[in-house]
Amino acid sequence: MCRIFLPIKATIFSVKYMFKKLKSNLDKITEKVESSNSETPISDSLQYNISYLKEKFGDSFDIIYKYSDVGKSKVCFVMADGMCNNMLVVEQIMRPILTAEKLPTEPREMLNYISANVVAGIDQSETQILEKAITDVLSGLVVFFVDGADLCWSYGVQGFPKRSIDDAQSEVQEKGAHEGFTESFKDNVALLRRRIRSPVLKCEVIEVGETSKTRVCVCYMSDRAKPKTVKEIKSRLKNAKLDTVLGSGYLRPFLENGEFSFFSSLGTTERPDIACGEMNEGRVIILTDGTPFALIAPYIFIENFQTMDDYNMRPFYVAFIRLLKYVSFFTAVFLPGIYVALCTFHQEVLPISMLYDMAIQESITPFPVMLETIFIHFVYEIVREAGLRMPKTVGHAVSIVGGLVIGDAAVSAGLVAAPMLIVVAISAITSFVVPHLYQSVAVLRFLLMVIGGFFGFYGIVICFGVLLVDLCKDGPYEVSELSPLAPFAPAAMRDTFMRLDWRKLGDRDLRIQNMEK
Repeated sequence: MCRIFLPIKATIFSVKYMFKKLKSNLDKITEKVESSNSETPISDSLQYNISYLKEKFGDSFDIIYKYSDVGKSKVCFVMADGMCNNMLVVEQIMRPILTAEKLPTEPREMLNYISANVVAGIDQSETQILEKAITDVLSGLVVFFVDGADLCWSYGVQGFPKRSIDDAQSEVQEKGAHEGFTESFKDNVALLRRRIRSPVLKCEVIEVGETSKTRVCVCYMSDRAKPKTVKEIKSRLKNAKLDTVLGSGYLRPFLENGEFSFFSSLGTTERPDIACGEMNEGRVIILTDGTPFALIAPYIFIENFQTMDDYNMRPFYVAFIRLLKYVSFFTAVFLPGIYVALCTFHQEVLPISMLYDMAIQESITPFPVMLETIFIHFVYEIVREAGLRMPKTVGHAVSIVGGLVIGDAAVSAGLVAAPMLIVVAISAITSFVVPHLYQSVAVLRFLLMVIGGFFGFYGIVICFGVLLVDLCKDGPYEVSELSPLAPFAPAAMRDTFMRLDWRKLGDRDLRIQNMEK
């Protein structure tokens, strides 16, 4: 009996210890979160306020404390070196304050009088919380303290280095504007405002990230976007439990449903004209400070095949280009899998002459067709990734060496057949025709190669049906990802596989939330 009960008793004790340790860790995390969210009010003692800031900033060399006397009160300017425009700090803030006359003697009144009548700045804000003052300093503002006042004022004189507005690198257009988003938060909002000069364009800022305090701007047109969608997006952003947000990709999982899917229900763009066009159709744009890519919600599958050039070209040519994109997408996804299925199970489909040539080529290779296809595609992905991450001057050389030398050597050595290289080249080229879907295409290609090698055409057809079912599901914002095809919306078909003339395209206001009607 002891042999039975002793292991049970030991297991019970280990489970209790595990739960106790887990509870202790949760308590520590809760205390840490509560302490980080605590608010410390500003004291009327200048020494206390500055000591608190120095304790938080530590020995950071770039935090500047400039002490002076204004009237009978001691004051202090706090700023981050490199985040402020030094000339504006001197000309618009420090010199007017230090040379001001007839100031109120009471510190609080003097501080408010200076902000209202002395400082010639537009971006001014009052705060009574020291944590908010720290955030302002780190955001490039000058924080002004006065001894005897239990508040401070922040003045916006940002002058941190930033990239100028340039062409969008990932969305090259033949015709249209040559402007792209930058890492500067305010510049991106200004690019939207310049194109939509209407008060219905709303831009609401939400702070995300416990440590980074990253500003995220939700942009939408109030008369077009669905209020429920806007509310849902803002709620998801506020509930995003992240410590640091360094890019828009950090927010993507919180804005999606969290279910696995090969195709995303969120879009991305680097172009302000595309963002304005999306908002005009009732969508919401999410701008993240520090990244040049904006998120689009909700997003449907057919938008991956549309570009801004489509609306600057003649309709018949747009229909031709879109047909090429759809054909290229299906070719990039299904061609390797179909090739494996043909060579393994369905040789009778091929013409006799082609079958004879392919049989000769495959007879000299040591591996089955499926392994051969997976191997050469895997090598291609390695070469592509190496060329993408290397410096541009070296990346082109890597791509040439990998594509020509390795490919030719592999055929000469008899490791792969020549038709296989043609299949790889075609699938690789067609995958770049729709760049937004490359990640999905790359993974689906390998999946269909394996399915085609084991189950032939039947497996490929079943996989195609599964992908269709995945696309037909409702997205996180009550819009089907396969709209306007499923459910079918005849009015929206005028800008799907083809684009009608602007005289017909602009006569009706079609919005994303009405596609299912």
